[in-house]
Amino acid sequence: MPLTKRQFQVLFFLDRFVQEKGYCPSFDEIGKSLHLSSLATVHKHINTLERKGFIRRDYNRSRSIEVVNREPLDQAAKAKRGADPVQARVTRDLQLPLLGRIAAGRPLEAVPSNESLSLKEFVGSKSVFVLQVKGSSMVEDHICDGDFVVVEKTQSAENGDTVVALIDNGEATLKKFYREKNDYVRLQPANAEMQPIVVKAKDLTIQGRVIAVLRKY
Repeated sequence: MPLTKRQFQVLFFLDRFVQEKGYCPSFDEIGKSLHLSSLATVHKHINTLERKGFIRRDYNRSRSIEVVNREPLDQAAKAKRGADPVQARVTRDLQLPLLGRIAAGRPLEAVPSNESLSLKEFVGSKSVFVLQVKGSSMVEDHICDGDFVVVEKTQSAENGDTVVALIDNGEATLKKFYREKNDYVRLQPANAEMQPIVVKAKDLTIQGRVIAVLRKY
């Protein structure tokens, strides 16, 4: 199950603390280190991490939290070291023949071409991943149900970017990103029949920015 930004921070702190000190931090130490507002907030995040299967607790002992799923931590460390070499090889080798140009207006003469189009034209050296779209919230931006979006990994976004966002309640969504007043963020669907999602910036994690759309007919 995906983690919010704050849940990941708690998991990261737990893992690093245990590795450095050999025992688990107290709730008070977690709260102070991560500037969490109350012990109840710490308790909520710990319960969520346990429910999602990332940690295990022995309720008969104090300081008994154990990290049992390090996958998000390993992925973050891997991303920090650089792009996946398998991914780099795919984007370098996969090329499609570019046979010419075609008009979307008046017909043009079809001229044969020996050119090819590489996926590098879309992604360059960026670290990217692909998601399949489910739903119709972005149809007015011509992103339809069943399409594939190519997403550049990033944790920041500019107004108007189409982003993959993870909300604090665990919901992941594809929407246009806009900053609002008082540290709020508006996630705007490209569908006049749907309402925007407005959340506090601290309750939102940007996971990537859409750089291309692929459609299979």
